[in-house]
Amino acid sequence: MSVSAIPLQPWMTAAATRAVLDALEADGRAVRFVGGCVRDAVLGRPVNDVDIATPDAPETVMELLRRAGIKVVPTGIDHGTVTAVVDGAHFEITTLRRDVETHGRRATVAFTDDWTADAARRDFTINAMSCAPDGTLFDPFGGYDDLMAGRVVFVGNPDRRIREDYLRLLRFFRFHARYGRGAPDALGLHAATVYARRLADLSGERIRDELLKLLLTPRAAATVTVMTAHCILDAVLPEATRADRLRALIAREGASGVSGGRLRRLAALLATDAAGAETAAERLRLSRRERKRLTELVEPPVPAAADMPGRELRAALYRRGADEVRDLVLLDAADRDVASTGPAQAALRDALAAIDAWEPRKLPVTGADAKAAGVPPGPRVGEVMRWVEAWWLDHDMTPDRDACLAKLQEVAATDRAAEQ
Repeated sequence: MSVSAIPLQPWMTAAATRAVLDALEADGRAVRFVGGCVRDAVLGRPVNDVDIATPDAPETVMELLRRAGIKVVPTGIDHGTVTAVVDGAHFEITTLRRDVETHGRRATVAFTDDWTADAARRDFTINAMSCAPDGTLFDPFGGYDDLMAGRVVFVGNPDRRIREDYLRLLRFFRFHARYGRGAPDALGLHAATVYARRLADLSGERIRDELLKLLLTPRAAATVTVMTAHCILDAVLPEATRADRLRALIAREGASGVSGGRLRRLAALLATDAAGAETAAERLRLSRRERKRLTELVEPPVPAAADMPGRELRAALYRRGADEVRDLVLLDAADRDVASTGPAQAALRDALAAIDAWEPRKLPVTGADAKAAGVPPGPRVGEVMRWVEAWWLDHDMTPDRDACLAKLQEVAATDRAAEQ
């Protein structure tokens, strides 16, 4: 190990953190920070979520927190995890564990007070590190050196680690996309390739969560390119073959200052039509809203592109909303592989600025106005309203209520005359 301690950081000494630590250490037991907060602290990255490990059983943890007046929620108590809430900040606290039995999915665990046994069951060396409240770093498997070198390496034998829980092979790629540099670890990549077909044994929810997190990492495109070359997702998402399009999309997002969108990036990755996207969404157990959004990004009911005339872009915004139109414009730019400079990129920036400035508008007339104009109740009201709406959009949504009422009365009169 190349370092024995990390400098104290504001999140480690914050009042909320100290309150939780003081409560947990009230019985004299030492606790440590674990997980992402340790990795990011070592790298000097911002820390958002604070995870804590303790040798105390979950019931004891809950009692200690309650005794200190801290709200505690048994979020995953069967697996040894509870959540403390202080001033709106959430702290996940997990009892040290050892594996009793593994099934290729979630392990059956027993609680322990052995820090080394807990570290030994972790997936990667960079996840086996822990840190005392005073900054002392515990690193039994060389995770610090791996992290600083940009290596994501399994603890022990990669084949064994993956067989314990096949989701780890997806986590291998996600962590490489976030923390890795260069090519993935060769032994880990070989093991992931060998067991990739076993992803089909896992729930769609677990695969979805890992994949969508991966797509939002800094090196998502390069990592997905490796995954595609090794057929990693073939058993669970065979449509995910457009790593080239994903790469182009991420480049356009970066050049335009737009944050990544997970469904937008998933849509870029899929080589399929709306029906295929629906099937993929079902496999990933996306919500109904997400499923609809994904299929409409893959096969848009209303097209949108940066080089559309302003009136057509505004009509698309009216019909689909800013979020969806932004996604469609960026996906179109990815398809065209728009350069990061030049007229096409300038047009993309202008279109995105117009989307950001968009304020939702409403047609100035309603179905009640149509009935007042003599349109009989029923389907005809909807048809007449669609005619008026199309006219209003053709005029760039500039006609006011009086003009729209006049047009509505004209359409209604024409409609009545046609029926006579």
